[in-house]
Amino acid sequence: MSAKRYGIITQINANMVTVSFDTFVIQNEVAYVIHADERLKSEVISVRDNTAQMQVYESTAGLKVGEKVEFSEGLLSVELGPGLLGQIFDGLQNPLPLLAQKCGYFLKRGFYLDALSHEDTWEFTPLVKPQDRILPGQGLGFVPEKIFKHYIMAPFSLSAASEVVEIAPLGKYSAKQRIALLKDADGKETEVFLNQSWPVKIPIRAYSEKLKPLKPLVTKMRIIDSFFPVALGGTYCLPGPFGAGKTVLQQLTSRHAEVDVVVIAACGERAGEVVETLKTFPKLIDPRTNKPLIDRTIIICNTSSMPVAARESSVYTAVTIAEYYRQMGLHVLLLADSTSRWAQAMREISGRLEEIPGEEAFPAYLESRIASFYERAGLVRLYDGSIGSVTIGGTVSPAGGNFEEPVTQATLKVVGAFHGLSRERSDARRYPAVDPLISWSKYSSFIDQKQVRLGHEILRKSHEIAQMMKVIGEEGTSLADYIVYLKGEFLDFVYLQQNAFDKADEASSKERQVYVFNFIYNILGSEFFFSDNEGARHYFQKLRQLFNGWNSSLWQSDDFKNSEREITLLLNELIQKDRVNV
Repeated sequence: MSAKRYGIITQINANMVTVSFDTFVIQNEVAYVIHADERLKSEVISVRDNTAQMQVYESTAGLKVGEKVEFSEGLLSVELGPGLLGQIFDGLQNPLPLLAQKCGYFLKRGFYLDALSHEDTWEFTPLVKPQDRILPGQGLGFVPEKIFKHYIMAPFSLSAASEVVEIAPLGKYSAKQRIALLKDADGKETEVFLNQSWPVKIPIRAYSEKLKPLKPLVTKMRIIDSFFPVALGGTYCLPGPFGAGKTVLQQLTSRHAEVDVVVIAACGERAGEVVETLKTFPKLIDPRTNKPLIDRTIIICNTSSMPVAARESSVYTAVTIAEYYRQMGLHVLLLADSTSRWAQAMREISGRLEEIPGEEAFPAYLESRIASFYERAGLVRLYDGSIGSVTIGGTVSPAGGNFEEPVTQATLKVVGAFHGLSRERSDARRYPAVDPLISWSKYSSFIDQKQVRLGHEILRKSHEIAQMMKVIGEEGTSLADYIVYLKGEFLDFVYLQQNAFDKADEASSKERQVYVFNFIYNILGSEFFFSDNEGARHYFQKLRQLFNGWNSSLWQSDDFKNSEREITLLLNELIQKDRVNV
């Protein structure tokens, strides 16, 4: 074991300290500021000659120039292994519920706990035998974790294929007990335990190839799945002003999206919103398994009141855990809320480093940092041929809802879908408040593209006519234009909007969306003939009421079929009177 290396604090600037040293220091190395009986975790972010600048992940109140800093030689890493699911961590992977038990309501500075229990035992089932050749990230065996088989994998740090020298038999083991011994071509032996650690800023690449994301991820949010889809293994962003419903939409997505594991990174959000998430998730029932949703969820929690440097660690910790579960052939959804707070933390640190600022004082490397985060999403084929994915959805909180600000623009350059929330729609209580006129997606929907294009066209024309009506009024609008306006409003109210408090309407399955949108497409493509605007408005109001009842009925239930018959009868009745030509 190498001798310990120390430095001395020469300058303190909020959460950044400058340290002089007479040994060697590694970029991104973890160091500990020694203050009385406290050891404050830090990370080296800049090295110049014999001076290192570090961001401290704790409050620096009371620190003094001349205090010692101990360098660890290790990079900022997370512990990966069974027991992650259902946990709530901070950005440094401290288990917050356990930390609260130890410290009380006010967490003690510099107090760290093991992320995973080293005492709990797990029932290990081997999958390999001695003399087998295995690659980095391949499963050696598995333990049961919640509803999944948690594969114990060969260390990701292995450089090439290794031979299995020893493998533990079926039985219960703790994280302290060796379950395998591997030997590489040079004869170097590596011990394998249930847990392994991995640096958070280095992507896990233990797979055979990265695939292009093509298959739609079903979120069961109609406006997303039908009009602005997300691909499994793809990326999307959700920008919007305060109060537009970003957090609520993310929570609905996390509950209903057809993925295996959900990782939530609350990076710098207000404490009230984070507390609401922490209170809500343990009580939610997963509609897929009928068990608590938290059983397949991991929450990484950093509030705006915590040190800004910790926001960055929470983002990287979350994406590393997501990649770990992807290595098991699972589909993972990572929701980051909000990347704007992370960008603000970068701006603060950059200012303290006295770097040349970019637009709005954000660092010049803002775009590359955001891009490197989203690039860690992806659909991969593992060495055993199975497919895993990480889908990343990040919210952005632009000041005043200005989508031209640097964080939103940098995000738009790298994501595959843009779900822009608008203040106008949220004020009108049109939820989800995703604006169909500004949002877009590069991915394909499971809805026929011809039908989607007609929907977009109707919505665009309806909006233009609505703007015109604000000037000339309804009486000055031609009947033909007024019918187009009503069609757009009809599509918006009965399909784009969903009632999160209605058990049937809060989530719409793929089959239901295809069936209902096909029905609506026939209505949108119909040519209507009415005597006046009043008759047209009355007809579409009645049609909308029937559709709202249809949305509130369970898929393929008797109520669903009865509502469909009522709508069909209304349409047929008008057709028979030659008032509608379908």
